[in-house]
Amino acid sequence: MESTVEQRLTFLENRVKTLEGMLELRRVPLPAPVVAQPPAEPPPARDWSSPAPKPPLDLEEILGGRVLGWVGGVAVVIAAVFFVVMAVHNGWIGVAARMGLAFAASAALVAFGVWLYERRGQTQAALATVAAGLAALYASRAATTVHYDLLSPVPGLVIAGAVGALALVLAVRWNSQEIAGIGIVGSLLAPVLVHAGTSTSSLVFMTIALLAAIGVVVERGWAWLAVVAYVVSVPQAACWLWAEHSTQLGLTLVVTTAFWLLYVVAALGFELRTPTKSLRLSSASLLLANASVTAAGGWWLIDDAGHRAGANAWLFALAGAHLVLGTLVLSLRASREIALLLYGVAAVLVGVAIPVALGGPAVVAAWSAEALVLAWAGRRTDTPERGLIASLLFAALAVGHVLIFEVPPNSLAYGLGSIPLALGSVALVLVALAGIAVAYREVAEPLVWASAGLAVYATSGLVVDLAGAQYHDSTQTSQLALSGFWGALGFAAILAGLIRRKRALRLGGLAVLALAVGKVFLVDLAHLGSIWRVGSFLAIGLLLLAGAFAYQRARLPSLHERREAG
Repeated sequence: MESTVEQRLTFLENRVKTLEGMLELRRVPLPAPVVAQPPAEPPPARDWSSPAPKPPLDLEEILGGRVLGWVGGVAVVIAAVFFVVMAVHNGWIGVAARMGLAFAASAALVAFGVWLYERRGQTQAALATVAAGLAALYASRAATTVHYDLLSPVPGLVIAGAVGALALVLAVRWNSQEIAGIGIVGSLLAPVLVHAGTSTSSLVFMTIALLAAIGVVVERGWAWLAVVAYVVSVPQAACWLWAEHSTQLGLTLVVTTAFWLLYVVAALGFELRTPTKSLRLSSASLLLANASVTAAGGWWLIDDAGHRAGANAWLFALAGAHLVLGTLVLSLRASREIALLLYGVAAVLVGVAIPVALGGPAVVAAWSAEALVLAWAGRRTDTPERGLIASLLFAALAVGHVLIFEVPPNSLAYGLGSIPLALGSVALVLVALAGIAVAYREVAEPLVWASAGLAVYATSGLVVDLAGAQYHDSTQTSQLALSGFWGALGFAAILAGLIRRKRALRLGGLAVLALAVGKVFLVDLAHLGSIWRVGSFLAIGLLLLAGAFAYQRARLPSLHERREAG
């Protein structure tokens, strides 16, 4: 029995321990349930099609960072130039020592600026320091080599090339317009600032700086640098060409061609490297200016040497060069706008070369043909308005030539000097105007009016000529015939307009009739004899009465319709 009791007590003791353990577990706080978090929304994707908003301009930062750096760099360049120039006027130390100090100080300035930019932060002051040092190096090199003859040309060229290459590399690597503006432009001006003269060495040094400028323009597309480099370098090249053309004509023409090609690269290099939808205005303007200056300068150089035929051939050759470049660009499938611009420049040069070389009716023929070609070529481009403007310009030149030379205003008094020549020139212009009107229908109506006016004008000269007028001898018969022609033409136009219900034709007839009336009252009344005066007034009066009668008869049905409707 005891064993049984002991067993029960042991069992109960174990149960109690078990219950106490369970109670201790309940006192421990259970961990909080894990709630699933919704996935975080991704940040909105940036719209790369629209440019990032620009930070607001800080005037203090602009003045303190950029302006002070630019002004400081320019001041350092001016100080270096003054130091070089003072070498002639002061005898502090020898010229060689002064030039050595100038070189050392300029190189130290460049090195210090590079250290500042690479190690102490990419600041505008560091860029201006490097740019000033580069320009000072170029000025020191130009003075040492060209002005003082302390350095032979070959080492001078090596130094110039090294400075230009360094400026090119730094401007492109750092994307620094400060180095381009102060360093490269200052290098271009260095031969002038140190009074290096017009020697061949000066030209070569300037050309090396120009190559550095063009390299930056092609890489970065800074249009302002191309324009400034052109403006700064062209006068220096022109001075050298002026000094050398009388003794070395062939060499000057080679140099002229080389500079023309360099400026073409400066104008179009970036567009060819990075094609754009539309050509920049600065590039087109630089290309046109380059072509104009090269054409005029080369023509003058050759003509001044006594070769007029060669000067004229220069214009045609330059036009052909632009034509070849345009075809090459088109074959490379580069920008179509560039090819069309080169073709347009070639057309302009041909338009200038023909009157200079040939003159006479050949000018009208060439300008009329160019107007037609430009109209139809421009119509097939992305900017047809350019083709319209160019074609209208050449057509206006052709009309002006006709009105001044072939059918001048005095032809209304003395007739046409040469009937086939005059009428042939007018016909060419009319064909050109008709072609432009067909290509550009939006300007067809004013071109039709212009063509009609030119045709009436030329026919009036023919009537005077056929009526017996001679050179510087106007007859009363010819003037009476002219008044009658204008009156009859006006009446015929009014009658045709009434029959065909063409208001424009009626208005044109009224304008010609008004012209005839004005001539009768202002010219015939003062210059014709009695019997011729009577005939003139009688003819115009009868035509006016006939015109009024026809006008009223044609308008009568409409008046009756209005009355019946009322």
